Amino acid sequence: MNQPFAAILLGLLLPTVVSAARAAEVDRRPNVIFLLTDDQGWGDAAAWGHPYCKTPHLDRLTAEGRRFGQFYVANPVCSPSRTAFMTGRYPARFRIHGHFATHELNQARAMPDWLDPQVLTVTRQLQAAGYVTGHFGKWHLGGGEGAPEPGSYGIDSHVTIVSNGPQLREKDAPPEPHWWGKSTGIIMDHAIAFLRRNKDKPFYLNIWTLVPHAKLDPTPEQLAVYQDLDPRADHPAFGQWTRDYYTAAKDFRSQMQVYAASITDLDTQVGRLLDTLKELGLEEHTVLILSSDNGPEDYHIGNATNAGVGSPGPHRGRKRSIYEGGVRQPFVVRWPRKIRGGVFDETSVVGAVDFLPTLCALTGVKLPPDAELDGEDVSDILLGGQTRPRKKPLFWEWRSTIAGNPEFTPPPIAVRDGPWKLLTNRDRSRVELYNVPDDPAETNSLAAANPEVVERLARLALQWKATLPPGEEQPLPRAKAKAQGKPAPDRAAMFETKDGDRNGKLTLEEYLRNFPDQAEGRRRFPTFDANGDGVLSREEFITMGGKLKP
Repeated sequence: MNQPFAAILLGLLLPTVVSAARAAEVDRRPNVIFLLTDDQGWGDAAAWGHPYCKTPHLDRLTAEGRRFGQFYVANPVCSPSRTAFMTGRYPARFRIHGHFATHELNQARAMPDWLDPQVLTVTRQLQAAGYVTGHFGKWHLGGGEGAPEPGSYGIDSHVTIVSNGPQLREKDAPPEPHWWGKSTGIIMDHAIAFLRRNKDKPFYLNIWTLVPHAKLDPTPEQLAVYQDLDPRADHPAFGQWTRDYYTAAKDFRSQMQVYAASITDLDTQVGRLLDTLKELGLEEHTVLILSSDNGPEDYHIGNATNAGVGSPGPHRGRKRSIYEGGVRQPFVVRWPRKIRGGVFDETSVVGAVDFLPTLCALTGVKLPPDAELDGEDVSDILLGGQTRPRKKPLFWEWRSTIAGNPEFTPPPIAVRDGPWKLLTNRDRSRVELYNVPDDPAETNSLAAANPEVVERLARLALQWKATLPPGEEQPLPRAKAKAQGKPAPDRAAMFETKDGDRNGKLTLEEYLRNFPDQAEGRRRFPTFDANGDGVLSREEFITMGGKLKP
């Protein structure tokens, strides 16, 4: 073939080849990464208004994505909240009302011991459609004897904790100083390895961190970043509820130093993720979603004093409360090719139950025709860049007690519809109504002035409650004993029983003696170990153990 003819032929074919390549790029199914932090507050990043936390990578992600100011999880604690993300349904439909714990505690709360592996999950739907699926980090959808591994829910690769199956840290491993502080890096190591293995395939990846859940344990290097921090508890960036709460905290300075150090290391690991996506050429083809499972911890919880200073922003309540501070969470979605970045959407009301149907829409994965979902597809809001009213109300039920400030304890059933949020108990003897856009701090109940709205929303909430499986929470044995004035367990006597060699210290093996749930015991042991020396003194066992609550 002579050169002039070859050049002409190449000129004719090149546009077709380029056009086909561009079409392939356009038609490529997006990857999905869901980064879920643990107990991170609505305001716990510099870009979200925190005055002390240094979070350049979270700030970058926020600047490049669409941030939702009115995003809601389905429950104010972790196991039920995670259930909603995975299933698109309210966790109460599966009788999951609190965190999965021992069989005894689950039974007392009318709960199963794990999420039913037969239910529809986002991971199973995408796996069936050809996606490679992974999950690294916290699980807490069931563990212990008989519980399914994460693979039973449509997950190809998984290394987790509070679970069965391959573990981030072996359940019988001896205590390791600062392991919790290092955990986000360990989780990200697994996640990045997954990305490298599967960079040429469509993938769905859960990265669920342990931080900033208690008990925080930053390394000296992480803590050094904030050694000179002298925070103001009354900083104007915090809402009045939060300022009052911080002002009452003991040793607020050191608590905020520990908390901010943990958030900044989390941010560092997010930076590693962002850099890896860019290095692998996956940035424009990946939907990256960031959220948290519930509001920030409360320092009144015995093992959470150094994790109890997260910021719910201007909102009322914290973890374990269905006021805004317990269920209104950060939510950022970045997809450079499709979603306009740098947008703070303060209008759209979006919920965790929308996660599954929306991701199926974004990835082109069809749902079964008989799928029963509580959420709605909000991909039009993401792709179109517009806002619209919700088609479905959002509902909550919280059955357990709340430690700390009684002002954070609302009626147990709630509904959000339009601008209104109503909270009520079943006999409607206590009803609160808030116009949330006008009053995000929920300080001024408008129930008396709006009887028609109260009637409509109370009827909606109680009708929803009636659709849930029967069965009510029973008083927990330990809580019931305290309420009736029975003596608390004699922890000094318990220590003597466990301390077989009478050396005044308990090893992990001694601590686990007669413990009803060995996995739960291994989880609790380091939370008692105040000085991190790997053994429990008599004082640590009695003092820390007496304060500990699930």
